[in-house]
Amino acid sequence: MRRYSRAVLLIQAVWVMGLIPAAAESADQAPSYISQGRIKLVEMTRRPEKKSLTLNPDTLVGKPQHHRIEKGETLLDIARRYDLGINELQDLYPKLDPWIPPEGTDLIIPSQWILPASAGDGILINVAELRLFYFMKTRDRVKTFPISIGRPDEPTPPGVFAIGEKRAKPTWFIPPDLQQKYGVKAVAPGPDNPLGNYWMGLRHSNYGIHGTDIPWSVGRMVTGGCIRLYPEDIEQLFKWVRIGTPVKIIYEPVKFGFLSGRLYVEVHRDVYNKMGDLVNYGLGRLRAEGLVGKTNLDSLLQALLRQDGMPVDISFDKPPE
Repeated sequence: MRRYSRAVLLIQAVWVMGLIPAAAESADQAPSYISQGRIKLVEMTRRPEKKSLTLNPDTLVGKPQHHRIEKGETLLDIARRYDLGINELQDLYPKLDPWIPPEGTDLIIPSQWILPASAGDGILINVAELRLFYFMKTRDRVKTFPISIGRPDEPTPPGVFAIGEKRAKPTWFIPPDLQQKYGVKAVAPGPDNPLGNYWMGLRHSNYGIHGTDIPWSVGRMVTGGCIRLYPEDIEQLFKWVRIGTPVKIIYEPVKFGFLSGRLYVEVHRDVYNKMGDLVNYGLGRLRAEGLVGKTNLDSLLQALLRQDGMPVDISFDKPPE
């Protein structure tokens, strides 16, 4: 990850949003309120805002929880217990050994999420956060599940699809390019079937949403582009979803949302390295959403650097952490 000094970050942020001249490329050239390390966001309200999300309803779901690690527990055990992918705990606690985390350690469980901006009816998959959202007729009824996604060399593609077929106890018909590896052309239903017990194919594609015979793979980039869920999660989703249900796949590592009038940001790693500089990308999103004058820039920049997946309050009146 690129390292930034505080002064450079603040200058970059204001420059990206077009609020200081492009010539001000150093702390010495920047206005005094930046070089003194006390940026005043009131200065950033000069540009008219494109739009505002303040009239929208709350867009955060779930609540953070707490867990004390017990003897013999792994992060994989804890992730599945709270219906998280292993990535969500590793991004938040990168220094913890996932196999032998210290007994007695208190963890914050990241079980709160900002709904993606393009949320709507049906299934929405945000590849960047390795998570699926299922909207049950109204935005107020949403279920969310951790997923596995495609490997970097076979990424899960964005696009608009629909459920074209549903199969319980599916047979896995192995793609021709993998048949030599597995030595067979198909794998019958059973405990060793990589599709698990349920398959939902995406219409006009070779991709699908399915279970897995390796639950610890959830939260990883390990598939050929398909979407994997825990066995217990795909069983629920399979019951709810109907043929024709719309499926939208997006790539959105930075999300903004509101809860009780407070502005939040949720930042995930750029897992497919699509965005280049994630700080620039996040600041551009902030400006496009018309949220500049509502934001504590220090808090936003810290979240953009941490990329830990936790929703963070970045409201204008929130003091820096």
